[in-house]
Amino acid sequence: MAIFHFKRLKIIEQIAIVVCFAVIIPLTVCGFIISNVNQQAIRSQLRETAILTANMVSDEIDFFSSTMNTSLAQVSDSLKYISNSSERQRYLNNVAKNFDNCEKIEIVKTKYEYEKIHEQNKIDKKVTISTSLSTGELLVATYTLSGLRDEVFHSLQNDQRQIYVMTNDGALITGHNYTDSVFKETLSLMPENLKEEEPVIFGDVKNQPIVYLKKLNPPITIIVNTTEKLTDKLINKNRAKIIWSILLATMIIILIVALYTYYLYINIRQLFKGIIAISKGNYERQIRLLTTAFTPHEIVFLAFEFNRMAGEIHKSYLQLKQNNIELKELNEFRSNLIDTVSHELRTPLTSIQGYTSRLMRQDIKIDEETKQKSLRVIRDQSERLKRLIEDLLTIPDIEGMRIRTNVESVWLPEVMETAKLLSKNKDKKEIIINIDENFPNVIGDKNRLEQVFVNLIENAAKYAYPETSIIVDCVVQDDYAKIYVKNKCDVIPNDKLNSLFEKFIRLDNNTTRTTRGTGLGLFIVKGLIDAMHGNITLYSDEEWGFKVEIQLKLVKDEELLS
Repeated sequence: MAIFHFKRLKIIEQIAIVVCFAVIIPLTVCGFIISNVNQQAIRSQLRETAILTANMVSDEIDFFSSTMNTSLAQVSDSLKYISNSSERQRYLNNVAKNFDNCEKIEIVKTKYEYEKIHEQNKIDKKVTISTSLSTGELLVATYTLSGLRDEVFHSLQNDQRQIYVMTNDGALITGHNYTDSVFKETLSLMPENLKEEEPVIFGDVKNQPIVYLKKLNPPITIIVNTTEKLTDKLINKNRAKIIWSILLATMIIILIVALYTYYLYINIRQLFKGIIAISKGNYERQIRLLTTAFTPHEIVFLAFEFNRMAGEIHKSYLQLKQNNIELKELNEFRSNLIDTVSHELRTPLTSIQGYTSRLMRQDIKIDEETKQKSLRVIRDQSERLKRLIEDLLTIPDIEGMRIRTNVESVWLPEVMETAKLLSKNKDKKEIIINIDENFPNVIGDKNRLEQVFVNLIENAAKYAYPETSIIVDCVVQDDYAKIYVKNKCDVIPNDKLNSLFEKFIRLDNNTTRTTRGTGLGLFIVKGLIDAMHGNITLYSDEEWGFKVEIQLKLVKDEELLS
C-alpha cells in the first residue's frame, strides 16, 4: 500500500515554488548576510571613530595647554623687565583682557597659595594653568570652562557622541552632549584599573563602544560614549532600510512574476480549452491567444499548429459528414428504388404476364374483341414500364448535371397540345390550356418541354379533386414566359411542398399508396428546367391546392437570326 501519493503540480504552483527557491529564499539569505556585514562594518567604524575622537580631544587639550603655557611663558619673560609691583599688576590685567576666556592672571608667592586657588577653581569648574617665575614665585592664570569647551570641541560640534573630560580623581571638567544619567551610567561601567596614555574600549553593549583615555600631562581622563541614538541611526535604521529594500524588491519580483504567470496562464488555458473542445467533437474551435511581445514563441507556434490541425480535422469531419449524408441518401435511394420497383414494376409485369398467358392458351377460344383488349393492356403496361425505366435512367444524368438538351426556338402552343394528348388522364378530367396562338417563342428543348408538361399535367390530374379542371395559363412578363399549371386539391404543407423536388417523394404515404407513381416526376421536371436555364417554383394555398410556375426565357430577334 502506497503511503505517499504524488500529485502533479499546476504551472502556477511550479512557478511559485521555483520563484520561492530561486528568488525569495536567496534574496532573504542575501539580505541577512548584507545586514550582518553592514552591522559588523558600522560596529567596527564606530569603534575606530570613538578611538579617533578620544585622540582628537586629547590632541585639542594638549594644544590648548601648550598654547596657554607658551602664552604664560611669554608673560613671565616680560615680567622680568617690570620691577614695580603696581606696574606688573596693571600689565597682568591688560594681558588677561587680551586672552580669550581668561578671567585673571596673578602672581602667588607660595605653593600653598597656588593649591588654594586651584582647589577653588575646581569647585567653581574653572581651569588653572601656572608657570614658575625667575624670582621663585608662581604665575597663575584662571580660565573659564567655556573657553576650554570652545577650544576642545569646536571641530566636534556635529558629533552625536557624548564626550566627557574629567580629572583623574573623577571630577568632571567639561563635556559634549552631556546627560547626567548617561554620565553616571558610563562611570559605573568603567574598570577600576585604567591604562594610561592609551585609548581603551569598554562597556557591555557591542554596538555602543565606550572609550577612555587617561592622560598624565595634564592629569585628565577623556571618555567618549557612543549613544543609543547614534547606534539606532547608523545600525538599526540602516538594517531597516536593507530589510525594506529586500522586501520591496521581493514584492516587485513577485508582482512581475505573478503578472507574467497570469498572462502566460491565460494563453495556456486557451490551449487547454481548445484541446478539450476537440476531444468533445467541436472541430471548429480555434485558439485565440493574447499575443504581445512577451508571448513565448513556442506557445504561438503550438497555437498556430493546433489551429491548422483543427482546421484540417474540421474539413475531414465535414467531408466525412457529407459522405455519410451521401451514403444515407444513397441507401435511401436504394431503398426507394427497391420499393418503387416492387410497387411500380410488379403490377405492369403481372398484367403483361397474365394477358400474354391468356392469349397463348389453346384450350379456350378467344374472340377478336377480347384479343384486342388484351393486346391494348399489354401495350399500355409496356409503355408504362418504358417510361419508368427512362425516368430511372434520367436520374444519374440530372444528378451529375450531364443531361443533354437541344436548345432551340420552341413554339409553346404546339408543345402544350402535344402534352395534352400524351398525358394519361384516367379520370377524364378537363384540361384547359390558356395560351394565345401568337404567343412568342421560348428558348428550350421541344421534346424535353413536352416531357415536362406531360409530367406536370399528369401529376395535377392525379391529385385533383373529382370533377375539377386542370388549368394551364401562359403569360409574358418582361423577357420571360411564365407558365402556370394549377389544380384544386388539398393544401400541401410548406415542409412537404419544399421536398417535392426530391427523388421518390410522393404526397401519399409510401405504405398506403392511393395513386400510382414513382415519385420521380417533379425531380425530373426540375432537372430538365434547370438544364434549359429556366426556373420552376411550387405554390399551395386555399385557391389552388397545387400550382407550378415555370419561367423560360423568350427568344429575341437577334437570337432567331443567329
